[in-house]
This record gives sequence, structure tokens and C-alpha cells, in this order.
Amino acid sequence: MDDANLQESAGPELGQVTAQSSSSSSVPVEPGQEFEVFLSFKGEDTRKTFTDCLYCCLTDAGIRAFRDNEELHVGEEIGPKLMRSIEQSKICIPIFSKGYASSKWCLKEVTEMVKCMKKATGHLIMPIFLDVTPDEKSRRIH
Repeated sequence: MDDANLQESAGPELGQVTAQSSSSSSVPVEPGQEFEVFLSFKGEDTRKTFTDCLYCCLTDAGIRAFRDNEELHVGEEIGPKLMRSIEQSKICIPIFSKGYASSKWCLKEVTEMVKCMKKATGHLIMPIFLDVTPDEKSRRIH
């Protein structure tokens, strides 16, 4: 979603936020929802480059985004927090990079995203293929 095409509007009664793109699609965010977007990525591949840039663009636009190094705290059990954050996010963005499919955690995250998409209306997955093609990813997973 392009910054110029992003609009936020708050519903007066429920504090509902809606993100709208130029394609006229909107994603309502439930009251009390912790995150609007969940970023899934292989840290050593994209954390300090693409993922940091995307995260900053989202947060600068007022979008609550989950990124593991920002939201997890020392001593906190990682698995349940990650899965809960995926479930509570309206949009999940897996950033498929060269090493994504070799990470057990990345594969667990994308599996959870698919489960959530199948059971929850309005749960979206918007994959980004960074320096790989969709065809390369399917060969590595199998």
C-alpha cells in the first residue's frame, strides 16, 4: 500500500480504523486488536534492510505492525506470542527471502497464517518475494 493512497478513518463509536488503498479495498480493525499487520521474515536475510524499511513505513503511516525484535521481550516465551500476534493481525506479510524456507519458525508462522486465513473472514496474507520467485520457494519447501 502506497503512503499517498493510505487513508485512516476512525469510527466514532468503536474506534474502528480502516485502511484504504487506491483499489477501494478496506481492512477494518477490531477494537482492542493489538496489531494490524504481522511481518514474518528471516532475520539474517532482511531484518536490517527491507524489513526495517517496511516496518518504519507502516508505523510512520500510523499502522500498528508486529516485528519480532520490537515486540518480544527477554525471557518471554516466543511461540505463543508469535502465534497470538498472527491470529490478532488482519494482514500478515511473509517476506520470502533466500533463507525463509530453511527456518522452522518462518514455516510455523506461514502455516499459522494459512490456518487463520481459512477460519477467519477478512484475514489476509500479502506475500512479498524478495530476491526469489514463488517457484523457488515451493521447491525449497518440498
